Amino acid sequence: MKPTIAEPVPESGAVPSVNVIKAVAFTGAFSFGCFAGATIMEYENTRSMILAKAKQARFGWWQSRSLVDRDTWSQLKHDIKRHWDTLTPGDKMFAPIFVFNVLAFALWRVPALRTTMMTYFTSNPAARVVCWPMFLSTFSHYSAMHIFANMYVLHSFCNAAVLSMGKEQFLAVYLSAGVISSLMSVLYKAGTRQAGMSLGASGAIMAVLAYVCAQYPDTQLSILFVPGLTFSAGAAIKVIMGIDFAGCVLGWKFFDHAAHLGGALFGIFWANYGAQVWAKRISLLNYYHELRRTKQK
Repeated sequence: MKPTIAEPVPESGAVPSVNVIKAVAFTGAFSFGCFAGATIMEYENTRSMILAKAKQARFGWWQSRSLVDRDTWSQLKHDIKRHWDTLTPGDKMFAPIFVFNVLAFALWRVPALRTTMMTYFTSNPAARVVCWPMFLSTFSHYSAMHIFANMYVLHSFCNAAVLSMGKEQFLAVYLSAGVISSLMSVLYKAGTRQAGMSLGASGAIMAVLAYVCAQYPDTQLSILFVPGLTFSAGAAIKVIMGIDFAGCVLGWKFFDHAAHLGGALFGIFWANYGAQVWAKRISLLNYYHELRRTKQK
């Protein structure tokens, strides 16, 4: 979840209009960059896979022979790679996200970094620094329960989302969703004149959750520690979004309901229109391919 942390702000709670403009511009530029980067990553990963298979076909006999005589370091790298290869696609995407979240959680425990963390790892539309905190705050958790709940939910739905989208598209959606949910929080706080701090990965996770629930609405879900209670994914996302909508209307402040709702709406949008949007990357793929081929000549 994305709780709100109290911070001294102007008495009126007003959000400078220039900060809202910055937030909108940053969200557009960041999201475009995420999908452009994911497109290039997809190209490079596919190219590397093809070259690796071609190399294995030509020199596989030599590689098999070299396995016999390995030093300790080479053996360790081989064992790590073998374990990594046994992970599901979702676990492979979850692992680095989890590590970054844990690192940010650890940094909150360093007193000397507290000011830096408050400045760059919490999102506050009334603050002097607005843009990068919209992104960095999506990896930031202060309490152990907060990070546990978010990472548990992400891990539960990550594999289904990655299998449906592919790892590059998933990464672009996840990172963009985090910033888009922060933007929804900024707009809500500006509209209600209730500036304040927010942090947490739940906006991005809500996008993943909503995407999976929209794609597989009949899937049966249950709650941790209450395995006997089951319900459909379609019903679950409706209830969750209903609660967040009520939180926005009634002004509940324990969670950043606007960020949750923004992430969920983006996830549902991507479930319905993401394939068409993602298909538009072909022109960029062709351009990058030609650019790379020209540089190799």
